[in-house]
Amino acid sequence: MPPVNAPYRPEGLTARPLHARIHPDAVAHNLARLRAALPAGRGTPRLWATVKADAYGHGLARILPALRHADGLAVLHLDEARACRRLNWHGPILVYGGLYSPADVLLVDTPGLHLVITHAAQLEWLARAPLAHPPSIWLRFAGDIHHTGFAADAYRAAYGIASDLRRRGLAADVGHLNHYARADEPDGVDDADAVFRRLIEGLPGPVSTSNSAALLKHAARAVDTQWVRPGLALYGASPFADTSAAALDLRPAMSLHSQVVGIQRVSAGAGVGYGGAFSAPRAMDVGIVTCGYADGYPRAAPTGTPVIVDGVRTRLLGRVSMDMMAVDLGPVPRAGIGAPVTLWGAGGLAVEEVAASAGTIAADLLTGVSARVPAQLATAAFAR
Repeated sequence: MPPVNAPYRPEGLTARPLHARIHPDAVAHNLARLRAALPAGRGTPRLWATVKADAYGHGLARILPALRHADGLAVLHLDEARACRRLNWHGPILVYGGLYSPADVLLVDTPGLHLVITHAAQLEWLARAPLAHPPSIWLRFAGDIHHTGFAADAYRAAYGIASDLRRRGLAADVGHLNHYARADEPDGVDDADAVFRRLIEGLPGPVSTSNSAALLKHAARAVDTQWVRPGLALYGASPFADTSAAALDLRPAMSLHSQVVGIQRVSAGAGVGYGGAFSAPRAMDVGIVTCGYADGYPRAAPTGTPVIVDGVRTRLLGRVSMDMMAVDLGPVPRAGIGAPVTLWGAGGLAVEEVAASAGTIAADLLTGVSARVPAQLATAAFAR
């Protein structure tokens, strides 16, 4: 039987060894990296740091100090905006979801709010509720993604209504916002951006475009843009299937860690996990790791998904269960109970690599880490 390793347990965490480490310094580095990618010279765009979904699962309170050099924050809804204010963010806040009902106008209670407006009723709600702190308005063009926003034939009429609100003192400013559906492709924004620019030609107001993929692959398109809106790349994950975060000089802001909590000697032909999804081709040692789909690890991750055990890359075996998974200890013969396990984000194991193996994207994994997984702020240097 392999020797038992002395277990690692970060101070202050629960008895279960599964935990996430959050690296705010990596967020600060990634912010600087993204700002450096912006076109230089007159009119360099300002940068909204997207912190929706509790900062992509990293914890807004944990990473907000690292975003002090952002020009503004972008959130999904007004409750998230209020959370930013409670954490003493005094700068501009962009609210992607704008207003979901007339009652939401009551939550527009602080200066510096910017509301994304996607349909005419939202403008009517603002017109009926004069506010002590009129928000800035960003009209969203439906564009080529067609999720929310005004169609081309309705956009200019909406702009006219929004401009009237501004003249009446019910809105601080009116801007134009677009989101590209194919920004991760080499020519993915060319046509979409041309359509958008023709649509807003002659309409005054600031312009906002460019998520992480558009900023990193199509930075030149931001020359006539006043605000860009990176999200995923701030947290150290690549938005491209063919380019790693390391190649983009992005550093992971979250790493997920656990331990081997059991070892099974499995005979040739024996099944491992529910349904015997993996059948041992020979006698082998299988490590049991405390992490499962209830913790946010993807149940769809198949045999072969990379895992690091005791500093050595190995693989997941069989089906991920609610609380645990099995890993191949063949490449790590000295690993015993208590051996450290990295599930993503450190040791060269990028979260997007694990996501790709599971048939999903990095943002799905980062935002999906469940509340039962404790997090600690990393005290060491950047995870790599």
